[in-house]
Amino acid sequence: MHPAEVAVDQPETPAAPRERSWLFNFLIAPDAVISIGLVSGALSYLLRNEGVDPARGASIVALLALPHATYFLWGPATDFWMRRRTWLMVAAAAAAALLLWAFHQPRLVAPEAVALLFLSACCGDFVVAACGGMMGALRSETNRRRAGSFYQSGSLAFGAIALTALVSLARQVPLGALGWILAAMIALPSLAALATPAQAVLTGQNACETAARIWREFRLTFLRWEAIPYTLLITFPMCSGAMIGLLPSLARDYGVSGAQVAWINGLAGALLATAGALAASLIPVRVRAPIAFLTAGLFNAATLAILALGPQRPAVYFAGTVLFLFTIGACYALFTGVALEFMGSSGKSGSSRYAIINSLGNLPVAYMSWVDGRGYAHWGSRAMPGIDAILSATGAALLLAHFVISRRSKRATAPTGEMST
Repeated sequence: MHPAEVAVDQPETPAAPRERSWLFNFLIAPDAVISIGLVSGALSYLLRNEGVDPARGASIVALLALPHATYFLWGPATDFWMRRRTWLMVAAAAAAALLLWAFHQPRLVAPEAVALLFLSACCGDFVVAACGGMMGALRSETNRRRAGSFYQSGSLAFGAIALTALVSLARQVPLGALGWILAAMIALPSLAALATPAQAVLTGQNACETAARIWREFRLTFLRWEAIPYTLLITFPMCSGAMIGLLPSLARDYGVSGAQVAWINGLAGALLATAGALAASLIPVRVRAPIAFLTAGLFNAATLAILALGPQRPAVYFAGTVLFLFTIGACYALFTGVALEFMGSSGKSGSSRYAIINSLGNLPVAYMSWVDGRGYAHWGSRAMPGIDAILSATGAALLLAHFVISRRSKRATAPTGEMST
């Protein structure tokens, strides 16, 4: 089932030599430092150190995760006025400056600091949009696949390094010094864009024409009956990964030290998530992406049940966190397959439609961060992973039943020889 089938009318071009797909390891770093290292990683820990209640900290994390769910509104600007690589460097510099300003506020919980962090996250999403456009412009299919792999590995690596640095140094250096470290980690890797092949600025379309094109693609992709299950699939709570950013704040409830948090939720966590993503690649292609994704979601929910039901001891925290990070890595890898199956053919604006799907896929991160925080506020530390596990397992089970039944129905009604696996 492909909700949108749009013909590709771009002319064939000769393969471009030395497209340097490995550079995407560094090009995605500015956003990874903000979204993974800070917002989804160390921020809740830093806020807890300031005496902020985990419930309020979860609400702040949810707010700062919103730009990732809505960046399709401003991301298409990277197609105009400047080259995409210029957009990337300018956006990274702006994000670094805003974040540095936020860390020079008296407290991160201050409204001014939260507003600056929000704007920094918005600038970081320009980096994501620019990377998407640059990957889509690669002429070699091999290089596109390699770029996607480097994009994911670089995102995990830089996010983990940022998280580890923040948590390890939080009690040793002042807030302003942490801001300088983060600003350098955001701005410096973006200079790798200077080594990317130059790409021409799109001409012949104004903002209104671009908005009309995005609306047409939105209508073709989402506003049809066949798209409803896929839309539910990417917006339901399973596999949200919201607990990635909240697990550090739960650590002291389980008797886990700051150094241990930095290790298990930092570099070790990135390795675990990467291993999970690699394990997902071993799933046979004949297993449809939605079914594999939802099955992984059930396992991921079960790992949170360990934290919710087990005794509050360091061993339980480590076991639950290790299994959670491994399974969420698999979930994230499988989400890409779901998004591509949802999108169908790329057409003229495949990157814009993928941005819309990816943005919608980030909505559960925002609202589940808030929901998990409400669970802590009303029922205590066990309820935070517990409510996430219940909602995730329920959503995954319902949609898994739909996709399994619909596949059997298609097999039963399809003529012999027309049903592929």
